[in-house]
Amino acid sequence: MLVLPDFLDTLFRLAILMVAFPIHEFAHAWTATRFGDDTPRRAGRLTLNPLAHLDLWGTLLFLFTGFGWAKPVPISPYALRTRRAYFWVAFAGPLSNLLMALAAALLYHLAKPVLATTSIGRFGLRFLAAVVFFDLLLFFFNLLPIPPLDGDKVVAGLFPRFWQTYLAPLQQYALLVFLLLFFVLPRFHIDILNWLVLAPTQWLGNLLLG
Repeated sequence: MLVLPDFLDTLFRLAILMVAFPIHEFAHAWTATRFGDDTPRRAGRLTLNPLAHLDLWGTLLFLFTGFGWAKPVPISPYALRTRRAYFWVAFAGPLSNLLMALAAALLYHLAKPVLATTSIGRFGLRFLAAVVFFDLLLFFFNLLPIPPLDGDKVVAGLFPRFWQTYLAPLQQYALLVFLLLFFVLPRFHIDILNWLVLAPTQWLGNLLLG
């Protein structure tokens, strides 16, 4: 992963808060609306305005630690027109991160011949590279099938709706699963986060940036 200077790291986090998080949540809202669920629009979430999506504590934590979250978009699964719509609504968020990573990588290669000639330009390239890696990190992390991550809903969207009645109770164990996967198992050299998130992020990020 890239290590940015402190001031550039701060700008990067602000950019993520103002752009990546809102686009991710907007993608959920837009897709749900396209499939017939008017809940996101009525909740004021069918917008790219960051203020509609940012969570106070998630924002503060992200600014100070680099880990945070936005407010989840309210969805009414039974208002969706098709059985597979729930899958696409859930997948839309991570997909938006993948598309942003691809766009940043394209811009990186287009701008590299010009920006690489100056020190300020090289900082700009590092910033674009960081965007690529962070959006890929969000893509892979959010696809983990653990509530309340999008991956949980992606998996649920692949099953008939009545199965959600049986999957929903598992959400109460989400915190326990997080602690087990990310804090307990690594002590026994079982690093699920590295295998499923960090390693593929590093590989695809390096591939995109050449």
